[in-house]
Amino acid sequence: MTVEEVNQLPTEEKVLLMEALWADLRERFEAADIPQEHREILDARRSKVEAGEMKILAWDDVKSTIGRR
Repeated sequence: MTVEEVNQLPTEEKVLLMEALWADLRERFEAADIPQEHREILDARRSKVEAGEMKILAWDDVKSTIGRR
């Protein structure tokens, strides 16, 4: 299916297609091996969050601050 064909779909079908794509991507991501270097970075960040040295922000909060600085 081309992008042009997707653009012609009704909204309901686009949503169903999007859900199917995300489900497929999630399965592929969960099955993929994470490189050790990436795992170490994630573990270090998780440790900082647990120690209170860093906090996780909601994406909507981050987006609302972009351009304010």
